[in-house]
Amino acid sequence: MQTRWKINDSFDEQLVNKLQVDLSIDKINATLLAQRCITDFNSAKDFFRPSLEKLHDPFLMKDMDKAIARVNLALQNKEKILVYGDYDVDGTTAVALTYSFLKNYSPLISFYIPDRYSEGYGISFKGIDFAKENGFTLIIALDCGIKSIDKVDYANERGVDFIICDHHLPGDTIPNAIAVLDPKRKDCPYPYKELTGCGLGYKLCQAIVLSNKQDESILENYIDLVAVSIAADIVPITGENRVLAHFGLKKVNALSRPGFRAVIDLNKLKRELTISDLVFVLAPRINAAGRIEHGSKAVELLISDTVEKAEATAKQINQTNTDRKVLDQSITTEAISLIEADILLSTKKSTVVFSENWHKGVVGIVASRLVEKFYRPTIVLTQSNGKVTGSARSVKDFDVYEAIEACSELLDQFGGHKYAAGLTLDPTNVIAFQEKFELIVSSTIKDEMLIPEIEIDLEINFSEINDKFFRILKQFAPHGPGNMLPVFKSSDVFDSGNVRIVGTNHLKLELYQKNNPYLRLNAIAFDKAHLLENFQNQIPAKICYQLQENTFNNVTTIQLIVKELEFSN
Repeated sequence: MQTRWKINDSFDEQLVNKLQVDLSIDKINATLLAQRCITDFNSAKDFFRPSLEKLHDPFLMKDMDKAIARVNLALQNKEKILVYGDYDVDGTTAVALTYSFLKNYSPLISFYIPDRYSEGYGISFKGIDFAKENGFTLIIALDCGIKSIDKVDYANERGVDFIICDHHLPGDTIPNAIAVLDPKRKDCPYPYKELTGCGLGYKLCQAIVLSNKQDESILENYIDLVAVSIAADIVPITGENRVLAHFGLKKVNALSRPGFRAVIDLNKLKRELTISDLVFVLAPRINAAGRIEHGSKAVELLISDTVEKAEATAKQINQTNTDRKVLDQSITTEAISLIEADILLSTKKSTVVFSENWHKGVVGIVASRLVEKFYRPTIVLTQSNGKVTGSARSVKDFDVYEAIEACSELLDQFGGHKYAAGLTLDPTNVIAFQEKFELIVSSTIKDEMLIPEIEIDLEINFSEINDKFFRILKQFAPHGPGNMLPVFKSSDVFDSGNVRIVGTNHLKLELYQKNNPYLRLNAIAFDKAHLLENFQNQIPAKICYQLQENTFNNVTTIQLIVKELEFSN
């Protein structure tokens, strides 16, 4: 697939020079900091040395005072509280955090995860009925609820109060709950807008601690859950999220939570985990419970108080994840066949595929796979309980949520973010929706958005890659949106003559630049075996790559991970 290479030029040269002097660092790292809006010594200190003291006062959030007054009243009156959350990673970690924290104050706390198949996403009438029938007078909803106008009204009629903690975009009307905590509310002055649902649960608990004049250090017991939610929900790792991810990742690696320890041991991970490990190892297993079985299994894993209890649940979830992989691979193959067999579908600027037989729990994963292959806004639909439901994924810079919103007259409900969304519609509207969505996308998307873009931070020479430079570069972690692992470009690159294929389709290289043939760096290029002869024939290459440490036989070296490359004619 063709790719676009775009070098980041969004920095001020004078600022770079100033940071070099003020921080006593090299020009490359100073440039990377300037690109990340680091402007002086103090902001650099906050970046490199995150501090929990830099977290904002939770009472800056709209309705936080109302939420805490209601929670404290419920605790004082010994009311039953139901902690309610979505079935994905963000929802289940949010429930695990808030439930575990509130159990310190009252034994009358329970949790509820809606069933993906019988209830669907978010707050359900069934969940409210469960609360009423079991004597719960307060529901704390996490990672959902911001558009549940009718559900909250129904709960009010039944004498069940709601506190909503959601980070999704609100609609025109805010639910009539006791409190609605959402930094994305237009009337919310909270300084940081990108918290996860679990992050909002953390802020609620922080406010409870402050209102009771307790030591905030007790919150550190829960910060690992926030880090996993940040990684899984692909939110910006900036501001508060960077602080929470930094300390949460340390907590994960301390193996103090039996649930995480069980999954890590089961998958034989012996190294220090990174955000990528949370995304690709922990998150899929937590997610699998809600996709294939029930999200409550994930909460049970996360709140397990012994490794023995956690191990049993982790084994079940691990097997569920294996089953999920088989499902999503087979459905992806079927979806690709549908697209390639339909000449019209393959020429459109969007993809909306539908089969009533696909498993509802994996359509989001399949949508992501189809974006990887065809690179266009994609929606995968299936049928469940008489309704068509689906997941959408987008390409860089295109707002798929807005495109879906433009088709709202054909939908029963929808919600989500710029790059990922969910929707429900009547089966009779599928064809009309496919046509309308394609019309909206094709009239608004720019042609260049349909070509994958590789963002390159800087063009550098191999001679600039040394131990001091790399030591500082490592401190840019944790990485994620807003602070991605830097990508570099180098030109006039050759292999020393030892290039070989490793694995099934990867190239193992020893690279040098024409201007410095004696400085050689190890590299690996995944899925690039078809380019073997170009290196063997000494055709000069331009490469874009990331840097990582590679340890072999107890020797650690810097290795280039080649993302893309081009050869001169």
